[in-house]
Amino acid sequence: MALSTTAPKAFIQQQNLVEQVADYLTQAIIQQHFLPGERLSEVQLSRDLGVSRAPVREAARLLESRGLLISKPRRGFFVRALNAVELEDVFDLRLCLERHAIQRLAECYTPEAKRALEQQVDVLCKAAAANDGTRRIEEDLQFHRLMLHYAGNERLLRAFDDLTHELRLCITLITKTHEAPETIATSHFQLLEALSSGSPDACREAIDYHIGIARDFVVKGVGETGEHADEDLFSR
Repeated sequence: MALSTTAPKAFIQQQNLVEQVADYLTQAIIQQHFLPGERLSEVQLSRDLGVSRAPVREAARLLESRGLLISKPRRGFFVRALNAVELEDVFDLRLCLERHAIQRLAECYTPEAKRALEQQVDVLCKAAAANDGTRRIEEDLQFHRLMLHYAGNERLLRAFDDLTHELRLCITLITKTHEAPETIATSHFQLLEALSSGSPDACREAIDYHIGIARDFVVKGVGETGEHADEDLFSR
């Protein structure tokens, strides 16, 4: 008996629509069009995007699983406000992943990997020079993703990919609290120098400093604000 192709096609189209809405919401959250603690209106979003409420609701559930939104019974979805403890947890996990990856990469640092990472730093610096905050975040994450990719452990890379959704929020906070945002881009040269040295110890020191500086700016700069926003959200 011949198989019908109608149902799978409709399913794929629906899934693509959900992903498009999720991408829109992600960018809106990163650009702070929706502020931490703010409630999202399914009705308004469906009107603004010209879609039914179903894909908006599914996209919100997807972003909840990615750590960008939280849901409250009978209240709907709210933009997640990370508190100081959660921020520390995100950076702690990131450090575990990237510390292992960069030490592993130092032992198999090929010309191809070196060239790809150097090119990505150039792209990142151009995004920073253009003052394109959204693109800078994506190019920053792409550099670190390339580093994990060339480390040669696909499961490590998948774990990093799962964390990147929350990292987007964290990097947004770094951009807003860092006294010289352009140094976010140029600081990656230190990682390239450590990798070129071939020393796993130098690589570990470089990544500890790189991520540690980012963590300190976020946790010290917005920790109290994040805690108050989170408390206020749950007291509503």
